[in-house]
Amino acid sequence: MKTPEIYVSTDIEADGPIPGPHSMLSFGSAAFLADGTLLGTYAANLATLPGASGHPVTMKWWATQLLAWDKSRENCRTPEIVMPAYAAWIKALPGRPVFVGYPASFDFMFICWYLFRFAGENPFSFAALDIKTFGMALLQCDYRNATKLSMPLEWQVDLPHTHVALDDAMEQGMIFCNMLAERNRRGAQPKP
Repeated sequence: MKTPEIYVSTDIEADGPIPGPHSMLSFGSAAFLADGTLLGTYAANLATLPGASGHPVTMKWWATQLLAWDKSRENCRTPEIVMPAYAAWIKALPGRPVFVGYPASFDFMFICWYLFRFAGENPFSFAALDIKTFGMALLQCDYRNATKLSMPLEWQVDLPHTHVALDDAMEQGMIFCNMLAERNRRGAQPKP
């Protein structure tokens, strides 16, 4: 029997554009089967990196998102504690984990850096699936036009985008599963 892919929708919040000079403040992951079954979640707020600081542009944006900022600063733990536990959670999933993000390039950059730096490994390997790119392919449109606003109603979910990492991971994961269902309705079943 084929081992299923587990789609791990992940959202991160950070105080700057890149890890190292700036910190990942929080992240949330929601693990889904292709049919939309939620297998579990993982979320953590992180202490900032020693010597890192918030980027002025990012911190100006955070000043407009005070509720989400406050949520990201509750019960912070060090990356040395969080990331090995997160790696173990990923490896315990009952299938092959696939990182899913919107945009994957930003979220995966932080997760990959933090996993290698603090857990010594990245169970996702070196690849991430981008929801926006998948939308571009399904909608047959240009990349910049593949936005949540351009997505059909049957892909949408009734969850707010709060900039609280786990909330956004759940929302985006459910949208992704709806997109997979659309692909399957079109007869594009995955090959083993």
